[in-house]
Amino acid sequence: MAETTLWWLLTGGAVAVELLTGTFYLLMLAIGLAAAAIAAHLGASTVVQIVVAALVGCGAVVGWHVKRSRIGAEPRAEANPNVNLDIGEVIQITGWNPDGTADVQYRGAHWTAIHRAGVSPSAGPHRVAEMVGNRLLVDKA
Repeated sequence: MAETTLWWLLTGGAVAVELLTGTFYLLMLAIGLAAAAIAAHLGASTVVQIVVAALVGCGAVVGWHVKRSRIGAEPRAEANPNVNLDIGEVIQITGWNPDGTADVQYRGAHWTAIHRAGVSPSAGPHRVAEMVGNRLLVDKA
């Protein structure tokens, strides 16, 4: 079997495993394997092919890791406006109950709002910060 065929099979295997597991870093390693296949097509020796695979694959992994660390982690689904469209919406709270909850009408339905721990509740406009079960966690707007 030709070296190029072996490299392309390894690349396809890495992509297939990534599709099964969802590990995006395997795609970065597959890029390194594809680079080694291209090096084999260009007539590089086996040692050079392995070095190309290692350098390109590891470089892609490190690059992706740096990019992800600069972006920062996404908020949890309960506080992520891309997942829950209620996050960031403003609601009007007329008064708080003694147990720290408030009854509000929002989107045509009855909701229970709660405030963050350590914050004294007050009436007025509040912004939905996150969903806690079926309750709205609100911050003063």
